[in-house]
Amino acid sequence: MPKMFKDRAFDVEHALIMYAKSYVTMPAFGIYEDELIAPLLEQIRHCHIYIIGLTPKLEFVGATQEEQVLITSVEIGSQCYDLRWQLPEGVTLKGNNQDGWYVEDGSSDKYFPTESMIGQRLSAEHNAVDFEVLYIGQAFGESGSRNALDRLKKHETLQKIAVKGIPGGYSLTILMLAVEPANQLVTTFNPWAKDKSQGSERIKKGIDKLFGTTEAERTTLYEASLIRYFQPKFNKEFKNSFPSTNMKLLADCYEKDFSALVAEISIDELPFQLFSDVVAHKRNHIAKHDLHTDENRRVFFA
Repeated sequence: MPKMFKDRAFDVEHALIMYAKSYVTMPAFGIYEDELIAPLLEQIRHCHIYIIGLTPKLEFVGATQEEQVLITSVEIGSQCYDLRWQLPEGVTLKGNNQDGWYVEDGSSDKYFPTESMIGQRLSAEHNAVDFEVLYIGQAFGESGSRNALDRLKKHETLQKIAVKGIPGGYSLTILMLAVEPANQLVTTFNPWAKDKSQGSERIKKGIDKLFGTTEAERTTLYEASLIRYFQPKFNKEFKNSFPSTNMKLLADCYEKDFSALVAEISIDELPFQLFSDVVAHKRNHIAKHDLHTDENRRVFFA
């Protein structure tokens, strides 16, 4: 018999799973630049979670071409990184550091690796780009009428962080996340539980209550889960009080009888690795919280 399932209270337990499905990131000053955000507005409309943090500045040094390989050189601090990009036949590098670089294939189309593409590779291949989480928040409004950008444009904490000063070599950066709107439920079946008489009822209750959880509730739960996980410097609420049976936020979860919550950030395309004072640099983050302090209700992360 698996030790973790011995003497647990019920033979059926449920966990609510939430994860970010897409993102938008930009320098903090970009939220005031209409031309910069215009192409991103449709994507931003679905982003109700935002993270404010610090990222290292990327200094583009130059570009060269060796046969059909484009080499882009970028400095971060005192370290220089060369990234190699395979080019199709007939594509040629043109431009310069002053007017900008681009590659073309003889047509009118001109293109070049974006800063986000460069950041993704620097992060994935060299662990060179990170994002220090300083503050996590959310904006939802009536039926999702507000998004992260709406909140950030008049955000006191964002201004406070900026006024305190940004360390040399770093930029104040915004990461906006869109959380998957569909409910997800993970259920455990434990044949060694003390009470095996309520299994069918608990399965039905979990499914019925799951689909009664609103997007607004999940957004707040996702925000609170990440705050408790990252412990950002500028957050106050939820850092030490989540989860708590005394919190109004969790009342509905307890009524639905969920046993645990999971909030994930697992997006391979992110151009940096998130970290904080209490969480190490990682590409994927999974915030896991048991909702019950009683040992006999803890079956997911025991």
